[in-house]
Amino acid sequence: MKDKVVIITGGTSGIGKACALAFGEAGARVVISGRDLQKLKSTAEELTQKQITHLTVQSDVSIETEAQKLVKETIAHFGGLDVLINNAGISMRALFQDLDLRVIKQVMDINFYGTVYVTKYALPHILKSKGSVIGVSSIAGYRGLPGRTGYSASKFAMQGFLEALRTEVMHQGVHVMVACPGFTASNIRNTALNATGNIQGESPRAEEKMMTATEVATRILKATQRRQREIIMTSQGKFTVFLNKWFPSLTDKLVYKVMAKEKDSPFKQIKN
Repeated sequence: MKDKVVIITGGTSGIGKACALAFGEAGARVVISGRDLQKLKSTAEELTQKQITHLTVQSDVSIETEAQKLVKETIAHFGGLDVLINNAGISMRALFQDLDLRVIKQVMDINFYGTVYVTKYALPHILKSKGSVIGVSSIAGYRGLPGRTGYSASKFAMQGFLEALRTEVMHQGVHVMVACPGFTASNIRNTALNATGNIQGESPRAEEKMMTATEVATRILKATQRRQREIIMTSQGKFTVFLNKWFPSLTDKLVYKVMAKEKDSPFKQIKN
């Protein structure tokens, strides 16, 4: 990673911020984007303290022109691009039957189209460097999660897009990877949208028992260096993917039970 240029979307908190620190400490020059200017400044201060060469770009990647601006400013500042980490994301939690459809559009715009837009403008430069395109996805990209229809759809879409892209560039030296952390201690559940599009606030899960964002970032760094095609980071996640492939009906029941046990679950467990 020495002197490699790495763009990290959603780089001001959680996994994105942890990636900025991990890749920066490995010698990379990092570019972090985010919508919140104050969070950008705060993260930049941390990177400066650790003597990590960096650039901050205030950008909402769900808007195509701002995604284009992010890549343009990166190239203008550093002269090239080696790694793109599509990390910007938002979640939602509500029954589909109760959901305002604008919530699904907002989730898709950030999680899926944000990935598409930045990748579109970054790809010509990554083709030159024979670098990496990475999508931070979720087990929800392998297995739909009840109460998170929009989030699951966005991650399925991201993974399908990146799988197709991987195949397109397989003879051009570009590395494409999907990283699936499983449940990670971050702010994504705190900022998840409810049925009406408002932020739910308190996380419904025990954050203290989850994998840390730092651990996730370290694994993403190592997997990028090894140019792996995918990485599923938890045993629970690997087991879920396996069960869903071979025993889908059983997985429906098990996933329902797990999600129904969440605090203030939007649906109640139905016993037959």
